[in-house]
Amino acid sequence: MNPPISRRTVTTSLLAGAAALGTAGIANAVPAAGRPATGHGRPADPTVVLIHGAFADGSSWRAVVQRLLRQGHRVLAPALPLRGLASDAAYIRSVLESVSGPIVLVGHSYGGAVISQAAAGLPSVKALVYIAAFVPEVGENALQLTGKFPGSTLGEATVTQHYPLPDGGQGDELVIRKDLFRNQFAAGVPVPTAQVMAAGQRPITLAALQEPATAAAWKKIPSWYLVATEDRNIPPAAERWMAERAHAHTVAVRAPHAVSVSDPGPVTDLILRAVRSVRTGH
Repeated sequence: MNPPISRRTVTTSLLAGAAALGTAGIANAVPAAGRPATGHGRPADPTVVLIHGAFADGSSWRAVVQRLLRQGHRVLAPALPLRGLASDAAYIRSVLESVSGPIVLVGHSYGGAVISQAAAGLPSVKALVYIAAFVPEVGENALQLTGKFPGSTLGEATVTQHYPLPDGGQGDELVIRKDLFRNQFAAGVPVPTAQVMAAGQRPITLAALQEPATAAAWKKIPSWYLVATEDRNIPPAAERWMAERAHAHTVAVRAPHAVSVSDPGPVTDLILRAVRSVRTGH
């Protein structure tokens, strides 16, 4: 059983995630946690919580966050540990429990598996938005879903690193080779941007990708899905299949896996569709 996560840990992580988004993110995103909207905001308006996936961090949502903040929405983009599905989901659930009012919960890539588990049985989460993401059934894992359809070249582009475990052993984590990062993860993103993304990529443990889901919140919470048709991490056919299985409101965008960076407009538009649905109850 994982040790309880303190409020201090949650707050520290939220501040770190906001720092990755820039000073505008610190000024506007962090105060939203733990209290209802004031001023021009309406208490019924949901907070948008953005969960990044593997090989990325909170800054991958930067352009999306900026668009949402300009429209007056409350936004959080916490850092995901990427150490294990159960522990990652428990951490994100603790963040969600610190938010007052309804939530639109968004996950990219592996973050989709995390939100599916973290939101289960949590009444504040009113909508799930999957951005080129995993939507596992109970018992499925990310690697299993990646291999369900042909098209992923992620295995050929990653290298394995070792990290120490608390018991003194070693664990395996994956990173994308820097010389292959843009082509694999962010094709079409300007080269300087892709180089910064490659330098700051967050490794994910192999165990996290192999760990089966124990909950599937998408069975009870309305969902939206963005298929990235040029994705080389998760086959687009797998994305369409998962979206259809979840009965998600689905759009397709000609974009790479890092679609929130390459095409933040369509990503934001889909999130806003979910926000409007929560506002109106339809």
